[in-house]
Amino acid sequence: MTSSQNSDGARAPRQRPAVMADVAELAGVSHQTVSRVINRSAHVRPETRQRVLAAMDRLDYRPNPAARALVTGRSGTLGVVSFDTTLYGPASTLFAIEQAAHAAGYFITVVSLLALDRASLLGAIERLRVQGVDGILVITPYEGAAEALVNLPTGVPVVAVEAGRPDSVPLVAVDQLSGAVSATQLLLDLGHRTVWHVAGPPDFLEAQQRLEGWRTTLEAVGAEVPPVLMGDWSPRSGYQLGLRLAQEPDVTAVFVSNDQMALGLLRALHEHGREIPREVSVVGFDDIPEAQYFMPPLTTVRQNFAEVGRGSLRLLLQVMDGSSQAPQQLAIAPELVVRRSTAPPPAGR
Repeated sequence: MTSSQNSDGARAPRQRPAVMADVAELAGVSHQTVSRVINRSAHVRPETRQRVLAAMDRLDYRPNPAARALVTGRSGTLGVVSFDTTLYGPASTLFAIEQAAHAAGYFITVVSLLALDRASLLGAIERLRVQGVDGILVITPYEGAAEALVNLPTGVPVVAVEAGRPDSVPLVAVDQLSGAVSATQLLLDLGHRTVWHVAGPPDFLEAQQRLEGWRTTLEAVGAEVPPVLMGDWSPRSGYQLGLRLAQEPDVTAVFVSNDQMALGLLRALHEHGREIPREVSVVGFDDIPEAQYFMPPLTTVRQNFAEVGRGSLRLLLQVMDGSSQAPQQLAIAPELVVRRSTAPPPAGR
C-alpha cells in the first residue's frame, strides 16, 4: 500500500503533490516508462499505458510542463494572433481553433490586436515566440495583415487562417469564391436577370473574394453587372443600403456578403412593402445561428468553422513536424443552404 492509499483502497490526503516516482511505484514500472506515457511515446504496451494512467489518476498527478518540454522539445502550447472583434466569422474561427487544439492536447495562448498591421503582427508573433509556443496560427481577414505575413522573419512555424496570399505562409480558408458563385448562380437559375450585391468592407480579403465570385458569375452568362453597394458587415449598413435598393423597382435579387447585413436589408425591404421572396430574393453568407429564424428564413452560404479549426491545427502540426506532405493551401468547401428567402422573380420580370 502506497502513502496515497488507506486500508480500503481509497485515496488518502497527501502531504505533498505526487511526483513521477510515486506514479512509477504505484504502477509497478520505471520512471522512464511513466515519462514515455506522459510524452505519448508509441513504445509502451497498451496494458502498461493504462496502468500508468490509472496510477496518475489515483494520485491526482499533474505532469510538470517545463520538465516535459525539456524531454520533448515542445511546450504543448500554440499561439493564436487575432484581432479584437465580435464579427461572427473571426470569432467562430477562434472558437473552432481552441476546440481543435484542446482535443489534440494543446493549450492556446491568444493575442488580440486592435490593428493587424505589420508592426503589430510581428510584435505579437515575437511575444509568442519568446513564450516558447510550438507554432502560431494567425487569423488574417484584413488585406494588410495578409501582406504582413509575406517574408515573415521568424523561426516559429506559422499558418494563416481565413485569408492570405499564396506567396505567404501556409493557409487554411473557406473557399469564398465558390461560395459566392453558388449564391449568385442559385439566383440566376431561379430566373432572375441579374443579381445586386451588398459587399463587405474593401479591406477584407473575404469581401473581395465574394465580390469577385459574384461578378465573374454574372459576366459568365452575359448578365448586367449592377453597381456594387459597400457595407461594413453591420445590420445597420445593410438596412441603409436596403433603403436604397427598396427604391429600385428593377431589383429582384440581392446577394449580401454576410448574414448580419442581410438582416438589416430584409427589414428595409419589409418597411417599404417589398415582399420577400415574391418580389425580391435575398441570399446571405455565413449561416449564423439566427439565420434560420429571420423572416423569412434566410438562404445563405454556410462556412464550416469547425473544419477550419481542425484543418488549421492539422496543417500547423504538419508544418511543425517538417512534413514534406504539408500543403501550401487548404481550402474548406462552403455549403449553400436554401431556405425561404429565395424564389423565381415576379412574372414578366
